Order: sequence, then structure tokens, then C-alpha cells
Amino acid sequence: MVEVRLMQAAIAVAEELNFSRAAIRLSITQSALTKQIQDLEERVGRELFRRNNQTVEVTEAGQAFVEDARRALMHAERAVHSARGRSVSAEAVLRLGKSPYTDPFLVSTLLSVRLPLYPHLKVALSSNFSPILAHHVLSGALDVAVLTGMGETVGLSSLQVATAPLYIALESHDPLAKLRELRFSDLHERHWIVFERHVNPQAYDSLQRAAAADGAVPLDTQHVTTAEEAAPLIVDRQGLAFLTRTGAWRIARDGITMRPLADDRLTVTTHIVARADDDSRIVSEFVRSAVRKLNSFAQPKQERLPLAV
Repeated sequence: MVEVRLMQAAIAVAEELNFSRAAIRLSITQSALTKQIQDLEERVGRELFRRNNQTVEVTEAGQAFVEDARRALMHAERAVHSARGRSVSAEAVLRLGKSPYTDPFLVSTLLSVRLPLYPHLKVALSSNFSPILAHHVLSGALDVAVLTGMGETVGLSSLQVATAPLYIALESHDPLAKLRELRFSDLHERHWIVFERHVNPQAYDSLQRAAAADGAVPLDTQHVTTAEEAAPLIVDRQGLAFLTRTGAWRIARDGITMRPLADDRLTVTTHIVARADDDSRIVSEFVRSAVRKLNSFAQPKQERLPLAV
């Protein structure tokens, strides 16, 4: 049986492709990490990583091991969370995750769901970026989550509840503010403000690909994690901030306005997700009730449910 610490070491090296960064991530010395990988390779009987002083390459055997190691750790985490989730209390608790910028209307709708079979249901709400929320649902740390700007994730079942374009936040007196909607050709050779890649790698990469395909190149790019961080950059540098509708609305004041980015490649979708293998009655009842409640609203209002990345 391979020890958990050796699986964690292999995963860190495979993701960082650098022993120094992987060691820092694991809070151990680089020499200790090297020894762990050597021990692991001896136990497995295969070379998992090819390395020299500058590069690290994952071998085919290493890729197979890391994939299964991730799965094994995920199930171990799930077992722990499932055990902790068992309560002697008569009150049922559903753990719900959302993005920091989830549309408040959607959040209030989910929190207002009432289940006749669980009259004392409590919803424990937490906030994080969508990729992290997905991992937490897979591991069992969360029962249900609202994910934004992500494609299908293996192991999760999902229901789409909203779509919206990306928005550009800009100064009210910017010449582009005269347009009703913007395209990448309008943004060429301007100062761009975009969210950090770790906030949502899929959305970030889609934006970069779409800009490159249209030949739109920024003068420079600055990265933020919140809409509030973008506001002073818009004013100080006459920047153009790529935000979701909710984020743009939050800062659309004091000389800042917003315009939709007319590009179907960057449509932001919002899904309610749960583990595909979760047969919990409380989860299925909550998701069904939430969707029914959302569908009960007029369609125009539901279309105004975009979420921030």
C-alpha cells in the first residue's frame, strides 16, 4: 500500500513540474521530496518522472499513477467528510458552495428553498472560486455548489440555471462608452484588466484564445481577483476590465460604466452541481426544489441571473 504522503508528493511534482515549487507547496525540503519520489519509484518499479537541473517531465507511468492517486485521495477525503457529516442532531444540514460573486438573487433563491421532508433543514453556505468548489463537491466537503464559467467536470452532475455575456467595465467618458456593445476589435491596443487565471482557468484560457483568434492585443495586462481591485485601474490607466455582469454592476458608479462583450465564445454559464454518485435524498430534493423555484420566475428575470467568475 502506497502511503498518502508519497501520493501527495507525486501529485505536487506532476502539477508544478518543478521540485523546488512542489517542496514549498508540501512544506518540506527539496531533498526530502526527492527522497520521497525515489522511494515511490522503487516501490512502483517504474520511472514516474524524468528530470534534470532545469526540467521535469511526467512519464506515461507517472501520468497513470498520478491520475489514480488523485482519485484515491479524493475518495479518502470524501470518506472523512461523510463521517463528519453524520450528526446526532435531528436537524439536517446541507453544505452549499457559491462563488464570491454569485448573483444575490440566485443566492437568496437557494437559501429560501424549503423541503417538507426536512422541516429543520439548515444550509451551511461557503464561498470560493468555482474550480475549488468543484473539488470540494467531488471530495464530499460540499453537497451542492453553484459553478460559473466551467465546462463539464467528470464525477459531477449539473443543471444549467443561467447564461450571460462577459462585460467590459470602463470609464463613462471613454469613447467606447458610446457603443451599446463591444467586440474584441474595439479593445485592441488598450490596457486590459482581467481576472487571475487561478480564479477560473477555463474561462481565462477561453478569453485568451478568443482575443488571439480576433487579433486583439492589449497594450498591457493587469490581473485582479475582485471587481473592486479593477476599479482604480480603470480610472488611473483608462483600463478596460473584463468582468461578469454582477461584478461590473458592483463598480458601475463614480465615473465607471459597463458594456456587454458581444462574443458567443465567452458566454458565461452557471450550473448547480452535485456529485454524480451522490444518492442522498436531501441533495436530490434540494436541487429539484431549487430548479422548480427558479423556473417559477418569469423567463426575463431568470435570464438576469449571471454569476461572476
